[in-house]
Amino acid sequence: MFVLAIHHRVEDYERWKSVFDEFPPREGGAVFHRINRLVDDANTIAVVSGFLTADGAYAFVNNPDLGAAMQRAGVDGVPRIELYEEIEAVEY
Repeated sequence: MFVLAIHHRVEDYERWKSVFDEFPPREGGAVFHRINRLVDDANTIAVVSGFLTADGAYAFVNNPDLGAAMQRAGVDGVPRIELYEEIEAVEY
């Protein structure tokens, strides 16, 4: 499993969420996603998505539709995008 983390600030969470729902990571082949908001700033978002391959995650990130969606959603500045290989997953 490969975990894609996208961290960014948005102008307005509700506006961002409505655009996110139009182009969720599932559209790029993700098998799950989780949306997280910074406790002290509801407009700072971290989206974590799981992909079966690194190539699938890279294809999603490099899709021009993602950049266009981020612009429509009011993403402020350049998002931090990181790809991790999951080594262990445990739920309690």
